[in-house]
Amino acid sequence: MTAAPPRLLTVAGSDSGGGAGIQADLKTMLALGTHGMSVVTAVTAQNSLGVQGAWELPVEAVRAQYRSVVDDIGVQAVKTGMLASAELVEAVAELLAGTDAPTVIDPVGISKHGDSLLAASALDSVRTRLLPVATVATPNLDEVAQLTGVHVESEDGLRRAAAALLDFGPRWALIKGGHLSGDAVDLLTDGTEEHWLRAPRHDNRHTHGTGCTLASAIAAGLAKGLTVPDAVRAAKEYVTGAIAAGFALGEGIGPVDHGYQWRSGS
Repeated sequence: MTAAPPRLLTVAGSDSGGGAGIQADLKTMLALGTHGMSVVTAVTAQNSLGVQGAWELPVEAVRAQYRSVVDDIGVQAVKTGMLASAELVEAVAELLAGTDAPTVIDPVGISKHGDSLLAASALDSVRTRLLPVATVATPNLDEVAQLTGVHVESEDGLRRAAAALLDFGPRWALIKGGHLSGDAVDLLTDGTEEHWLRAPRHDNRHTHGTGCTLASAIAAGLAKGLTVPDAVRAAKEYVTGAIAAGFALGEGIGPVDHGYQWRSGS
């Protein structure tokens, strides 16, 4: 009998267009050799042009999904994405605190198209309840500004943003500088050591799902037993390739290609 691959759980919203959310998470988990499982927190009507509607699930439904998976199958890493409301944030934080597995928190606040995916009233719950249980928190610059008030306009600002985020309690902060000009530069730090991750910026607008994909790839590395820096480096390499292979879909912003390694034959 074949042994089960490392088990990963995503706690996130559904993207009906398949480019982000739990759909992107599960594709990433499969591509990186792990078994992906899901707790759906919200359903969105979403396509390449934006988010046309979003409906969060009841807390009881989210809690029941989580317990079903963790109590029977078990998990070796958990990744969170869209949590929508303060009630869901607090329920998920409580569940994570009772789970002995590394956690990657992607504090999703705004979609690629600028649509809000987190109630303003939930920001304090993210700061005080969710970030303290994170092994790694992976905000982009808009999310850093939402959470800390630090507005980053150059690489020099990444350190200030990381320090402000670490004040809320995650073990590691990965500040994604993808919205800056020049190379795609991210800063990973635990407040003591720093890791600067650079990749060439690809001239491709089809980048829907980048944040979800990166966080899931980090979780995959942690589930395989990698250290946080090694998991982040491997995830950065994977997502850079997926961005380079991103393709047009619909009339707006297409997704990154989660299966680019299979199609390229590498």
